[in-house]
Amino acid sequence: MESQTPVRFPSYTPGGTSWRRSFLRILFWLLGIVVLGTAGYRWLEGYSWLEALYMTVITLSTVGYGEVRPLSDTGRAFTIGLILLGVGTAAYLFTTLAEYIVSGELEGTLQRRRWMAQLRSLHQHYLICGFGRMGAQVAMELSALGMPFVVLERRLEEVEQARRAGYLVVAGDPTEEEVLEAAQISKARGLVAVLDTDADNLFLVLTARSLNPDLFIVAQALSEATETKLYKAGADRVVTPFVMAGHRITSLLIRPYVVTFLDAALRSESLELWLEEVRVAPDSPLVGKSLAEADIRAKTGANVLAIARGEAQMDWSPTLRIQPNDVLIILGRREQILEIARLARDERLVRLLSRGPEGRAWARRFPLRFPRRKRE
Repeated sequence: MESQTPVRFPSYTPGGTSWRRSFLRILFWLLGIVVLGTAGYRWLEGYSWLEALYMTVITLSTVGYGEVRPLSDTGRAFTIGLILLGVGTAAYLFTTLAEYIVSGELEGTLQRRRWMAQLRSLHQHYLICGFGRMGAQVAMELSALGMPFVVLERRLEEVEQARRAGYLVVAGDPTEEEVLEAAQISKARGLVAVLDTDADNLFLVLTARSLNPDLFIVAQALSEATETKLYKAGADRVVTPFVMAGHRITSLLIRPYVVTFLDAALRSESLELWLEEVRVAPDSPLVGKSLAEADIRAKTGANVLAIARGEAQMDWSPTLRIQPNDVLIILGRREQILEIARLARDERLVRLLSRGPEGRAWARRFPLRFPRRKRE
């Protein structure tokens, strides 16, 4: 297969900026001067409200039009004070605008707007909460596969690291609803909880589940005792790094060639043989047939290794009848898998596999979507 181009995103930090407060302060100050000038001319010179407003505007704008009526000495003194106030305010306004442009605030604001537009346009993306060693590895994998994702991180050092890598970043505490909503959690497909502590991951899972009940959540548990709590909080899968590392090391010791083959089938960009997941739609002609009756190998050339159903149930019996929403674990070449996807009416997989290298990368990482583990 062709090599994949990593996805690169800019960064985004939610929240306002100081220049906005300065601009609003100047705006209110200018409005106050207009009100003061209008009331002053009305009271001192007996002008109508329209005449007083007109006199105030031409005085502050220094356009040089004549007076509405001849001014008294008191009116002239008031006009001098009004001009000084107006000139001082204008000078402060221009200074603030110049500082705003020179300091890069204008460019930063435009960038933030573009990034916010990117965030709002995201759909079926992934949220990586935490950019430590585990989060950085997940981001690198998703980027290499061309999948859209957002990094959520509160530590400035890790935020800068993610920005330098070119990822879309929301800087803030991932356990806060505001930060998750900024990352468009309501439209996300999945979330990875890899924060520093089990307590943070637990609270994050609770918050994320409340904001998006359909979100597929994978959480990291640093201790085995936390695993059950994370499932109860709403996690779909819980990963204990040390336990998984132990299983992998043992597998490499006992069956190294099997592990190497599976790694190649899942990760290699040059291997012709793929290991994929195909979901069976309710209107598929495969529904109701056993594996033997479906005879998928004869029709497509690919092998059905197993059928995933229910709560992590796996079965490979040839007499097992295929049901709607079953997931077929397939081993075969790309074109063979595409044929099975068409038979299964898995439109999403068909669409992605038909899109060339980008679609092929997406297709290689469909998660098994079993119902979530029952809460005890």
